Amino acid sequence: MKMPTRNICIVITILLNFLFWETQEVEAQQTQISTCTNRKSKCFLKPLRCPRECPSTRPRDRKAKVCYVNCDSSLCLAECKYRKPNCNGNGAACFDPRFIGADGSVFYFHGKSNEYFTLVTDHNLHIKARFIGHRPASRSRDYTWIQALGIMYGHHTLSIQATKAESWDYNIDHLEFSYDGEEITLPEIALLFWNSPENEATIERISRTNSVLVSIKDVLEIAIRVVPVTKEDDRVHNYQIPSNDCFAHLEVQFRFFGLSSQVEGVLGSTYQPDFVNQARPGIWRRHASGGRGR
Repeated sequence: MKMPTRNICIVITILLNFLFWETQEVEAQQTQISTCTNRKSKCFLKPLRCPRECPSTRPRDRKAKVCYVNCDSSLCLAECKYRKPNCNGNGAACFDPRFIGADGSVFYFHGKSNEYFTLVTDHNLHIKARFIGHRPASRSRDYTWIQALGIMYGHHTLSIQATKAESWDYNIDHLEFSYDGEEITLPEIALLFWNSPENEATIERISRTNSVLVSIKDVLEIAIRVVPVTKEDDRVHNYQIPSNDCFAHLEVQFRFFGLSSQVEGVLGSTYQPDFVNQARPGIWRRHASGGRGR
């Protein structure tokens, strides 16, 4: 007996719906459950399922988006993001150097070569950046880039720096790390990671060379990569870079957890609850070694 066409369509629809929901269930089972560990957050220890677009907090594909819980969000949702720094995102410090504050404001900072500047200072967190630079004969100030970060949290210190390179080769790693004054050895294997003895700090290689994700539990996360000043950069900005130094430097993007309302620093001050950007967009800030830079 031949089934009517209408009944065949109904059966097919039911089967397709069944397969769809079965697929959804399998995908749901494959996505990771994550949570916020910041005790000050309303999302603290709330189980949150990662989106299907980024099912894991540590994907094996280094180019894949990673799942993370935004503890500062009132919605308490797991979100997707890339693990390399977004130089156009909040908390970024790239180029010579250009900062993007917590409020999205863009400002350039007048640094000075071979000096240290306080990016963030708070009750339990201090971050300083060492600048490298170059001053052509015709200039009254240095062109500068971030060469190293020094982080102090609790009773520990962590440093990340870009090593000098005459010419640039992406296959050569230009990153060095130390923890409490001791050098960290991190083999050049993508997605390999190092943990501090207390399991508070983590450094994970996102690529085999020149790209890492630094995390300090309940304190911060920094996406970091090393880049050179390219010939095109040199041409466009007229840096007049010497032939024996490509000024390898750091591009970074910070994500902070639980900063206090008294946080200070070149970047940190933009995270104050009542911060008001007094400058016009893109304006330069005067340099002030070790200070706020405003």
